[in-house]
Amino acid sequence: MNMDPQTAQQMLQSQLQPWHEAVAAPQKAQEEVLHRLLQDYAKISYGKEHGADKIETLEDYRKAFPIATYEDYKPILDRVMDGEVELLLWEPPIGWAITRGTTKGESKFIPMTPTDLRMRVSAGRAVMNYIATSKRFDIFMGVNLNLNFPSVVGTVKMGDREVEYGYSSGIYTKHVSTKTPVRSVPSQEEIDALGGEKTESAWERRFDLAYEKCKDENVTLVGGVCPTALRFARHIRKKHKEYPKDLWKIQVMTLGSVAGINTRHQPALNALYGDAAIREIYGATEGMFGQQRDEKRAWVPNYDLFFLEVHTRSGIKMLHEMRPGEMGSLVASTPILPRYRIGDIILASQPPYFRCIGREEWWTPLRYAWDELTSLNLGQL
Repeated sequence: MNMDPQTAQQMLQSQLQPWHEAVAAPQKAQEEVLHRLLQDYAKISYGKEHGADKIETLEDYRKAFPIATYEDYKPILDRVMDGEVELLLWEPPIGWAITRGTTKGESKFIPMTPTDLRMRVSAGRAVMNYIATSKRFDIFMGVNLNLNFPSVVGTVKMGDREVEYGYSSGIYTKHVSTKTPVRSVPSQEEIDALGGEKTESAWERRFDLAYEKCKDENVTLVGGVCPTALRFARHIRKKHKEYPKDLWKIQVMTLGSVAGINTRHQPALNALYGDAAIREIYGATEGMFGQQRDEKRAWVPNYDLFFLEVHTRSGIKMLHEMRPGEMGSLVASTPILPRYRIGDIILASQPPYFRCIGREEWWTPLRYAWDELTSLNLGQL
């Protein structure tokens, strides 16, 4: 897209300003988010059962709404999928997002609503901020190499209608990419047409599609799942004897889904894709909770969108109240799930920087410490 620098800068600032203001005053932003969420929770059965319309303080909220995992929510989600939408949703779902990982051997199913989808635009804040600060507006002249998962894997029957389910990144790309300045290639519809299988051959077909569609394009941006980006690069090297850095002058990569993107995976990414800036996205199927803001290799929360708590050794506290070096399990309140325990361990650095160091397992801190030692990062941002 051809956009003059002044117009581009104004567009970027309008998108980024709510984030920057919330980061500067997290307590105020979180109070506003909680108030907004409670208004929506008061419209659903789950919220009415917990007295959402009577809650006035954070203490009230914590007393009324328990922290809940996916397993806790699953019986309600099953009923929502059977058509009892009002139990958790105050607006009809546009589809269901499934996880790439598994919970007890099964993919998690999370409904996506129009409000939820609008909030996922925040995933673009990392590249927006990069462009706004670097003044590299020529990124808009290129395309985004789309390596996302399929947006449609199948359908589920909700009451009397069929609703599609797929991966959240693909659903987001399909619904939002037409409204963003950088075109995604291949299109999500072209990816979906190849089917929703996760086999090696299915991924090779997707990678071949991306290569054929993009080999003659000006690819300036790569966004998506970090392991998929690495697999794609190795695939085209094996099959076509070329690295992505031989084909394109990629300026920035916005990647998520694993810990250590800017540390453990950075050498491989730059070896394959060239001297591109790497910006980490932190999110899950349930929402996009933060993204990298600058050269510091950590993400900054979306305090203006989600209500973010953390369960630490000293008890439950707000994410923005964590001390540098403190760890805890993230508890996010989203438009769909109040006080949802994601299952990720968060490490606080100097405010407002955080890292997700992995899943909630006893060995995760040990693995993180080992990775920091072997990569000689030693906790540095």
